Amino acid sequence: MENIFLINGGKKFGNSDGRLNKTLHDVAKQTLIEMKKNVSETVIDNDYNTLDEVQKYLNADVVIYQMPAWWMGEPWIVKKYIDEVFSSSDGKFFKNDGRSSVNPTKNYGKGGLLKNKKYMFSLTWNAPIEAFNDKDGFFCGVGVDVVYMHLHKAHEFIGMSALPTFICNDVVKNPLVNEYIQNYKNHLRKVLS
Repeated sequence: MENIFLINGGKKFGNSDGRLNKTLHDVAKQTLIEMKKNVSETVIDNDYNTLDEVQKYLNADVVIYQMPAWWMGEPWIVKKYIDEVFSSSDGKFFKNDGRSSVNPTKNYGKGGLLKNKKYMFSLTWNAPIEAFNDKDGFFCGVGVDVVYMHLHKAHEFIGMSALPTFICNDVVKNPLVNEYIQNYKNHLRKVLS
């Protein structure tokens, strides 16, 4: 049975109280249980033990991050979590940076040990989808994954590979919560079947 580790990176902060991210996290948990997956979870804002989190990654086949976009990226609690957990993995996530003294300019980022594991981002944005997909939009048509390239590269560094990103758009100005929930269930069933 596949082991899925859910990480909720939502936080009550500013004008957000994290309700949509909690809802989507709970939808993922319920959907995955219905799909007969083993589910573990962490709600970052409820605190965590770094070494326990390392073990959750090691036990997982797939890690799913649920998080809002704040100022064009992940909330600071998610970055802090990743910094603490990845840095505490003590040779379990990566053996080195991939380079050798024989050829120190080649293979950077190839020392990851989690090559049999996948990750997925589930994101909530106030920006409409057109801001990402239209050439004349704010993100010049590059898509959301380019905005998160740094996080994709951090996971690639430890050997993980990406599943397709899920995104809810226009969540403040035009929230369509029931549609987001159904689309997320469909996405999870598609990528984790």
